[in-house]
Amino acid sequence: MDLDRGLKRMARWLGIGGVAAIVFGIVALVWPGITLVSLTLLFGAFAFVYGVFGIAAGLNLLAHRSTNWVAPVIGGIAGVLIGGITYLHPAITVAALTYLIAAWAFVIGIVAIMGAIEVWNEVRGAVWLAISGVLSVAFGVMVAVWPGAGLLSIIWLIGLYAVLAGVAQLVGSYQIHQFRVESEKTFGAPQPQAS
Repeated sequence: MDLDRGLKRMARWLGIGGVAAIVFGIVALVWPGITLVSLTLLFGAFAFVYGVFGIAAGLNLLAHRSTNWVAPVIGGIAGVLIGGITYLHPAITVAALTYLIAAWAFVIGIVAIMGAIEVWNEVRGAVWLAISGVLSVAFGVMVAVWPGAGLLSIIWLIGLYAVLAGVAQLVGSYQIHQFRVESEKTFGAPQPQAS
């Protein structure tokens, strides 16, 4: 198993997912007057891309024979499914979209917390993954409890959540990268393995 390459890829996938979340959040905050269909398609694209990166991160872990691959794959599949459902039925009602977003955020949050617990003593940046998960769960619960808050409030809440979760993911990505660099300094550069 090439741990160095696995950590490098994990940091990269987390970083890309974090950037996608921040971009989505900024778009939702800057253009809150977008129509329901536009919001639906934007959210669908975000959930789908986030899901693809989650699956890629999990499969990367599986390829390196890590046992921590299940949580990212489950979260990724949830994102791809929610994104696909959103694109297949873009004219869903505000209530359906609200509960769809709440369910997705809750599942992603639980998965992030599970992933953080699995690597808690191994990776210093795990706390940021846990924070991202707690933010996702809190966001999902708030949206589910107050679905009638109005579309504008929902858009702002979605934007704020996406930016905060994206920042937490970027910090986690950086922490994993730093862990990899420090490990390389301590234990030396990884040597190529003979096939």
